[in-house]
Amino acid sequence: MASAEQKDILNDLRDSIIEMDFGKASAAARSALAAGMDPAVIIDEGLGKGMERISDEFNEGKIFLPQILAASMAMEAALQEITPVLEKNAGKLKGVIVMGSVQGDIHEIGKSVCCAMLRGAGYKVIDLGADVSPDKFIDVARENHADIIGASALMTTTLVAQKDIIRHIKEENESFKTAVGGAPCSQEWCDEIGADGYSASASDIVALVDRMLGVKRN
Repeated sequence: MASAEQKDILNDLRDSIIEMDFGKASAAARSALAAGMDPAVIIDEGLGKGMERISDEFNEGKIFLPQILAASMAMEAALQEITPVLEKNAGKLKGVIVMGSVQGDIHEIGKSVCCAMLRGAGYKVIDLGADVSPDKFIDVARENHADIIGASALMTTTLVAQKDIIRHIKEENESFKTAVGGAPCSQEWCDEIGADGYSASASDIVALVDRMLGVKRN
């Protein structure tokens, strides 16, 4: 059971995300580590709770994309403090996800928010950026023993690149699961190309990945 001090720190972690306060997020993360708190608890019960609130408010139309990005940046500031500890004990991570915008697509905002959501939920996320070729997705996933490749397409003309990634995975007999998303994407498209999962928005991504990997949610 968390001590009174630890509960206060968890509240500070949560509030730093809700308030989108970078400095508070970093300071709270340092305090949590100094208090000997488990990184998984810091993420799940502190930062993650804050991002859950942000996600709910986004879905309810109370906040918009700029606020989502600001909250994500605050979470990134905290995660920078925690990452070295996580890397020493990778077993505490839920899984490894390789994310990127597909070849020909230079849009990154939605993908970047998904990456932040997943990191806040305790996943190791390797963000390849934009305009990523199928070969690069697969090479990086192979090198990092990834569980899932997440491919974002924000233009109708680049949807076919998601299909190409899945085709390459099958041709090379790799076992990576695939998640697709983006404005022109749909569950029907996901089913058609044989992807393992579809996320309609950044707020859905954690639940989707948890389901895909059989991770029980608190």
